[in-house]
Amino acid sequence: MNEKSFVREVAERAGCEERRAETLIFAVFQELRDRLTPKEADDVAAQLPASLKMLWLSFDRPERKVRRIHEAQFLEEVARMTGLGNHHSAERAVIAVFTVLQEALGSPGGTQGEAWHVLSQLPADLKRLWLSAGGEA
Repeated sequence: MNEKSFVREVAERAGCEERRAETLIFAVFQELRDRLTPKEADDVAAQLPASLKMLWLSFDRPERKVRRIHEAQFLEEVARMTGLGNHHSAERAVIAVFTVLQEALGSPGGTQGEAWHVLSQLPADLKRLWLSAGGEA
């Protein structure tokens, strides 16, 4: 999957323009990446096309600590970064990005391979979001 198809798919699932989808992807990538260990974040990056890998790794620091946030704060941060007005809009955006990311990782259900490793590092409430993106919640 290349960046254009990734952005197009997120835009379609989120019901927005592609320009807006890029903002959503950036915000969700930042929050999800910071929720993972640096090694796991690098493993995800290794499976993404070059342009998405650059977006995934934007502002990352190798010495960073895992940001142990839960669903409410995760959604709040995405809403803040994207200007989404409410929890429901942020959740819809996050699920759209999670769904397409799982497909890019070769796990449409979000439970195989690298997607499983991501899932295993999430707290229960974010696991629910990740699995609902894969249709398994």
